[in-house]
Amino acid sequence: MRIDKYLWCVRYYKTRNNATEACRKGHIKINGDTIKPSKAIFNNEKITLRKNQINYELEILDIPTNRVGAKLVDLYRKDITPKEEFEKFELLKYSKDYYRKKGAGRPTKKDRRDLNDLQEE
Repeated sequence: MRIDKYLWCVRYYKTRNNATEACRKGHIKINGDTIKPSKAIFNNEKITLRKNQINYELEILDIPTNRVGAKLVDLYRKDITPKEEFEKFELLKYSKDYYRKKGAGRPTKKDRRDLNDLQEE
């Protein structure tokens, strides 16, 4: 089975096209090698997948014949992602609170002072 189809089948991407684009951008690696979307995968291979600033690590247990339900995903892959990756993501969520929302307009004087206070700490 192709890697893009596999990632779509085990519900890491909503569409197969999204999985294909991630492969082309280099977000998906098999055993440490960047691959093309047409790369065939086999059991016991390790996949590294970068999505939403988290590096997921997966081990392929079995190949599904088609897209599976969310409850059955664990039959086909084993998630071996370290907990540190999720902790990093939590820290990133808190760090983004200091930035203005896109389209919020030009920063006011108060916003500038608040940013300067944060930089001094």
